[in-house]
Amino acid sequence: MGIFVLLPLVLPLTAWPVARLAEQRLHPHTATTLLTWVSTVMALCSTVCLALLMVVGTAQLPGNPLPDGWSDPEVRESVPRHEVAGKAAIPALLAVLAACGRALLRHRRVRRRAHAALRGLPDTQVAVLPDDRPYAYALPGGPRDRIVVSAGMLGCLASRERRALFAHERAHLTARHHRHLLLVQLAACTNPFLRPLRTAVTYTAERWADESAAQAVGSRKAVARAIGTAALVSRPVPAPTLAALAAPGPLPRRVAALLAPAPHARSWPSVFTTAGLALWTAAGGAALSAMFSADSALTLLLLLRAATPL
Repeated sequence: MGIFVLLPLVLPLTAWPVARLAEQRLHPHTATTLLTWVSTVMALCSTVCLALLMVVGTAQLPGNPLPDGWSDPEVRESVPRHEVAGKAAIPALLAVLAACGRALLRHRRVRRRAHAALRGLPDTQVAVLPDDRPYAYALPGGPRDRIVVSAGMLGCLASRERRALFAHERAHLTARHHRHLLLVQLAACTNPFLRPLRTAVTYTAERWADESAAQAVGSRKAVARAIGTAALVSRPVPAPTLAALAAPGPLPRRVAALLAPAPHARSWPSVFTTAGLALWTAAGGAALSAMFSADSALTLLLLLRAATPL
């Protein structure tokens, strides 16, 4: 196997072009789904690779409770510089587990506090908090999914812009965007090379909700005005996994996209166009990278299984 066993750790770099092209060329729905799956698969392969490197590199250490067969010379030869790689994989894997655990705990804590703040309010889909500070976000889970908006935010928006706000947040809840955001957040914690995909999914998820809101309201300009107004007056959302109309990111690009014609609903552009050829090539490269990552991790796993005495 040689150096190929390390591929799952570095192949996420090959997904950067498809992330950039997907933002620009794909419908937001397709881009969000594609990039979420790519980042999740590569993050899982990267984590499995770290775990297997740790096993191979430390199995021969005295007192290790792992099976003796895992310290076989043939197994160690499959990993370049197995002792260094194995020992370096220990703090790396611990850092991954700590980062993912911290992200999950923060996500759970923020959602629990947000639901607790709604106690005593009418059990409606839209919860209006008597707060002068302007903010709004989609809050999934609990007894029911809800849209949280402050009185200060409603006071900053005109009637049609309020409709755009509610349609935008409702689209986040309907499409379960919080799951996409949480998955790419965990993927970025697993492998720093996946952070550009997290940024891309954050943007495409908002664009997806923008387009849904524009279709529901019947005016792309009204949604653009609502985004611009909310961005000027709102405060940040409690956590990056809670979607919001004025989420941080390239807001001018979102407004410009809404002022342009609606994107085509077709999933993929034709391969016979320049943009289509580039996108298909980048997507194919990302898919191959994910397959190579999975193959490297699976091969090392099968090698360890073969070395384990019955």
